[in-house]
Amino acid sequence: MRAAGQGRAGDLVIGHYCSLSAGNLRATMLGWRGAHPDVNLDGIEANRGALLAGLDTGEIDIAIMAGEAAHDGYQREAFWSERVMVALSSSHPLAEREIIHWTDLRSERFLLPATDPGPEIRDMLLGRLSVAGMQPDVRMHQSGHGTILSVLGDGRGLSIICEGGSGTQYPNVVYRPMYGEQGPVLICYSGYWRDENCNPALRRFLQFVKTRYALSFKISENSVE
Repeated sequence: MRAAGQGRAGDLVIGHYCSLSAGNLRATMLGWRGAHPDVNLDGIEANRGALLAGLDTGEIDIAIMAGEAAHDGYQREAFWSERVMVALSSSHPLAEREIIHWTDLRSERFLLPATDPGPEIRDMLLGRLSVAGMQPDVRMHQSGHGTILSVLGDGRGLSIICEGGSGTQYPNVVYRPMYGEQGPVLICYSGYWRDENCNPALRRFLQFVKTRYALSFKISENSVE
């Protein structure tokens, strides 16, 4: 009971919609499991709306999502940033480059999932590549990102993913980092939780993230000791 009250035992549910094949979310969850083996860590993968609904019902303790969401009633803190990657066929001319710039992509076709974070990536492409009344060729598909990546090897288009999804390899598909005028294109991941959630494991997880990434946000009075 003392361990549970201190967040050293019990349950913690993390919601997410990004891949766990690489990146900081995967590393954070593995690091947490190693440091807190007596806490039962569970993950729920769903779209943004379902994750926020899970916070409302208490099914999810914390949701970690890219970008920003309407967060009335939630605590939100920026946790980390990851590089944006271009996924493309190994036979594509751009695959010979170590990095890819926005200007390299203006004549390309993009395949994205209709589920999160596809719409957010689409908006980013429209904002970056729309010039003189011309918009990029973006095709939204009901398939998941994994299915889309699996068909890129035949050269039918490109896709944009976050670095966390680049750990899974697909036949004839390579990943290249995206660069803008100021350097690598980054996307921020934030944690969302309800401050009235009294799960001690959540407070200890927040302290774990805060320490791991040298952050300065305040954890409420239900903090761990």
